[in-house]
Amino acid sequence: MSVNSLHGRRILALGAALAPHAKGPLAGADLELGGIDQLAELASVPRDLVLIDADAWAAPELAAAVKTLSGLKACPPVLLVGESLPAGLVRNLLRLGDSDVLEAPFTGEQLTAAVLGLLAASTPAPQASAGGESRCWAVSGAVGGAGATTLAIEIATALAARSKKDRSVCLIDLNLADGAAAAYLGAQPAMRLADFGQAAERLDAAMLQAFITPVSKQLDLLAGVRDPGGFDAVSREAVLRVLEVACECYDWVILDVPRHRRPWTLEALAGCDEVLVISELTVPALLAARAYSDEIEHALGKGLKPRIVLNRLASRMFGPAPSMAEAERALQRKAEAGVSSDWEAAAASANLGGPIAQHRPKSKIVKDVQLLVERLAEAPARQGAKAA
Repeated sequence: MSVNSLHGRRILALGAALAPHAKGPLAGADLELGGIDQLAELASVPRDLVLIDADAWAAPELAAAVKTLSGLKACPPVLLVGESLPAGLVRNLLRLGDSDVLEAPFTGEQLTAAVLGLLAASTPAPQASAGGESRCWAVSGAVGGAGATTLAIEIATALAARSKKDRSVCLIDLNLADGAAAAYLGAQPAMRLADFGQAAERLDAAMLQAFITPVSKQLDLLAGVRDPGGFDAVSREAVLRVLEVACECYDWVILDVPRHRRPWTLEALAGCDEVLVISELTVPALLAARAYSDEIEHALGKGLKPRIVLNRLASRMFGPAPSMAEAERALQRKAEAGVSSDWEAAAASANLGGPIAQHRPKSKIVKDVQLLVERLAEAPARQGAKAA
């Protein structure tokens, strides 16, 4: 499984002890081991990040390194790690701008998060959508395992494929405790919930990038690491603020919304142009989809009717699955669309890391999602819709 946001990133590592990380937390990056003297080459041979092991060098050498970096017109992000971190050196390092320190001992996850945070912070923020014309769609499963996360990923990917503008789509995994979007995409989540909550009040377009994981040129992911207490770690205000900023930055924002209601759920859904409820073709799932949709309509009361999407449609030749017409009778409403069953394509893509459209572009799932996206994208945006 590749780490998309580190793939091809050029990292100059100063200290032989950093070498093993090339096959661990920094897998996918172009890690080059070097010495202090190579910092002078950064002006002509730029790197995306400089990683320094403070324990590998004497104090005078470290001071010379910081002096060299401060003299560069365009200094790359710098991460200093180690057990011995002199206070004076740290202060001088932090004056460089995009820099951070990580005190040893640290875990692989902590190293990856620190590197991703610096890389994201140094990446230019996407330009704000012209005239506030962003579109926001929510995707939520009627029951667990209905395939909502998979379809949210494919919908975001299909929208990104339609766009000619870089960084035009943002997929936000709001399953804060155990979201799977990053794992399905083979990406490393960059959002640290504790930091996210503390930064919410001053969050803007530039700061948002510290929590973003790039998936492709057009698609960014906002997702956090697994945290059993994730829903308690982030306030309602923090969630709504990040949705507001995301809608200011991206043309399209896709929300992967947990089916269990949270303090921010209704406000987030009220700001969406579309709410897609994903259901399987089983009677319990269909009844849950109908009840879930009725609950949303009753709670919002603003004319926003959820659209039910039937997932994993299959031929009835080998089983008693309901037909589309039978499913709609159970729903007591029309289904917006059906997505074909293709277990092999979905499983292969999840194991390889990436959307089904990347690994199995001819899958029926991809074609069905493309049709759904084209139909909804060409419809007029709901007036006044704005997440948060």
